[in-house]
Amino acid sequence: MRRILTELYIRDNCHPFKGTVLLWVQVPMWLCVSLALRNCSVGALGPAVQEQFSSGGALWFRDLTAPDSTWILPAALGLVNLLVVEIFASQRKMPISRFQNLVTNLFRLVSVVMIPIAATVPSSMALYWLSSSLVGLCHNLLLRSPAFRRLCCIPRTKSDSDTPYRDVVAALAARYSFRKQRH
Repeated sequence: MRRILTELYIRDNCHPFKGTVLLWVQVPMWLCVSLALRNCSVGALGPAVQEQFSSGGALWFRDLTAPDSTWILPAALGLVNLLVVEIFASQRKMPISRFQNLVTNLFRLVSVVMIPIAATVPSSMALYWLSSSLVGLCHNLLLRSPAFRRLCCIPRTKSDSDTPYRDVVAALAARYSFRKQRH
């Protein structure tokens, strides 16, 4: 069985470790940037850097060293993260396992828990977290686009849809419809 599995990995170029490589790079990078922004915000790198952060904001968050008192950044972060989780969950065509359901619910919980956490950290960190989540959302949506996939020579699979965005909206609407459906 091991030999057959190894041959499949080689033939299809799909070793399971390849799916985790991004995590080995992205998570440490996210942590390092978050800690660097915190250090800049609290003055650990000197008062000049903290002064620039305290007057370098925009819109309603002028002071990047203070938490967002309006909760706009934390709420947006939670919503974007939940949207990423729900879009990912809606793409599954086959029945999900108990473990997959548990992991999906864990990510939903983390998305909600990140809201009060983001409300207590400097706005620079919340802004970075929101920006990072928005980029992830854009990547998810862009990689569903048939035109983009053709442009990048990404081969079509059996599960690809010609109307991926319409399918996502329909799946989300079906899952979260508040109207009672008549049978």
